[in-house]
Parts: sequence; structure tokens; C-alpha cells
Amino acid sequence: MAENKIDILLKRILDASGISSQAELAKELGINRSGITHARNKNKIPEKWIIKLYRKFKFNPEWMETGVGPVFLNTESSNDIAYKQIPKVAARLSAGTGSFECGEEVTQYLCFQSSWLARKGSAARMVAMEVFGNSMEPVIREGDTVLIDQSQNDIMAGAIYAVGVEDTILVKRLEKHPDKLVLSSDNKDFAPIYLEATALSKVRILGRVIWSSREYR
Repeated sequence: MAENKIDILLKRILDASGISSQAELAKELGINRSGITHARNKNKIPEKWIIKLYRKFKFNPEWMETGVGPVFLNTESSNDIAYKQIPKVAARLSAGTGSFECGEEVTQYLCFQSSWLARKGSAARMVAMEVFGNSMEPVIREGDTVLIDQSQNDIMAGAIYAVGVEDTILVKRLEKHPDKLVLSSDNKDFAPIYLEATALSKVRILGRVIWSSREYR
């Protein structure tokens, strides 16, 4: 059975754009969801899709159709660059002993270039939070805002993650051992936290920290 070009293109576009569903993609394309079904049945990529996706995200048409070549065309001379808003929530990450401020209400939105977000992960699963405490200094300081990709919850040794331990939220470097999880701080005044295997069921990897910003006062 021949591969369906539409399925391949859809996965490619969803992964690169951060769009979370075919319904959302259909909205971006200005078509009904049934239009995607019709294209799948014909196993043909409508040219107008390629044009709209280029205009919206600056995707390389050749890459969209074949997967070959750069994902984005050079947009340095263009003023028409797509941006996406990422919510910043009221929950605050503790770079210390733990935060109990776990509210999920959105306080504001931060604007990022869509192409940059696509290179970093899944924009649809990203959220921004403020950090308090100094255990991650000098890399992350108290008052910094961090961007977390909640789709990246497989532990990569040494990377920084937002971690839920029971009803606390921490930001730490993680390292997974066969029988324990180690939560380390960059500030050497803070000792590592060792969570034994029996306690791992209470741990939630909320996502990987992929960016941080600092406001100077």
C-alpha cells in the first residue's frame, strides 16, 4: 500500500509549527476539517496549502512536500514574520526548597517567533513561569521567567526541568539512576535531592526548561 502523502505532510507540519491537531491546522489553512479528509482520500497535497503555510510560517515549500532541505526560507529581509503567544501562568517555580503556589491562571502572554519555537519543541505545549529562590544561580536567578516545554518530559541527564514532587514545584537539573532520581542545584550551597525508587510515583516531570529571561531593575 502506497504511503499517504497527506499523513506524512501533516506530521511534518504539526511537528514543526507546534500546531496541536488537524482541526487547528485546518483553521490555519482556512478550510473545513473535511478538506483534510478529502485530500487524504485523493493522496494529493493541494498547492494552495503550500502557499498558505509558506505565508504563515515561512516554511520551505520543497521541505513541506519532500522533507528535504531547510525547514524555513530566509526571512531576514521580510517584515512579515509569524509570531505565537505563549501563556505565562501564576504558578511560580521554586529554585529552593519548594513552591506551593500552583495556580494555573494565565497572567499574561509572551510573544515568540514561531520559527524559533518550532526549532525548540512543541509550541502548543509550552508555558512560562516565574522562578523564586536562588538554588539555580547563576544560570537562573530569582525573578527570572523560564519557558517550559511540557512535551519534553523524558529525562536528559543534566538538563533543567520543572518537577512536581507531591504538591511542590521545583526547577532542577535531573539525572536518572537505576534506583533513584537526583535533583541537583547549580548553587553549590544547596545539596542534591535524592528520590529513591519508592518515591518516584509521587514525581511529575512537568517539562524541560528551554529558555529563560531576566528583567533588570
